[in-house]
Amino acid sequence: MCLVFVCDEDQRVIGRQPAPGPCPYCGGMVQAMDVESNWRFCFVPLYFKTKRKFYCSVCSRRLVVQ
Repeated sequence: MCLVFVCDEDQRVIGRQPAPGPCPYCGGMVQAMDVESNWRFCFVPLYFKTKRKFYCSVCSRRLVVQ
């Protein structure tokens, strides 16, 4: 007998908008992205979470707000 657990995470971009201030690395424009994460176990959705992530549009680095 074999048990197989199928877990999956999907991330989807909901929206983008410009954020104030320049990138500290290259001086480019910073974008705020709203990302929705879905965790599924055997095709049953278990967990939904929406996060805001910041990225530079020039150097494509992920920026962390402290």
